[in-house]
Amino acid sequence: MRARGVTLIELVITIALIAIAVSSVLGTLAANAKSSADGMVRAQAMAIADAYLEEIRLKPFTDPDGIDGESGRVNFDDVDDYNGLIDVGAFDQFGNAISGLSQYRVAAVVVHSSALSGVTSANTLRIDVTVTYPAAGVDVRVTGYRANYQ
Repeated sequence: MRARGVTLIELVITIALIAIAVSSVLGTLAANAKSSADGMVRAQAMAIADAYLEEIRLKPFTDPDGIDGESGRVNFDDVDDYNGLIDVGAFDQFGNAISGLSQYRVAAVVVHSSALSGVTSANTLRIDVTVTYPAAGVDVRVTGYRANYQ
């Protein structure tokens, strides 16, 4: 009579092969989960940058009250007041912190530009908004222009 079954060596080899296969699959899943989170952070950073850029572009080109360099974002009344803005955390246009976005850093630079043909550099402002999320190494920059057509 012949005995059926597996030897101890066959069992150990089978367990080792299954362990290798499972660890490979889990490694792939972990890499996908990390890149998936980075995509969400990048999308949030892009949405923040777009919101800041839109807020800045909606302001008048020239200062309506003649006082340049108002302090505090809620007091900014023209485009160039935003030059040098740095927010640690994302805020709405009224200065209220947006929940869950405190890890982002927002910076704005506003400079005269000659990029628009037919419009002098004195009448054109380039707006660069940069949003960073250091923990994930995300750095997003959007650029827009505001022209004075008067």
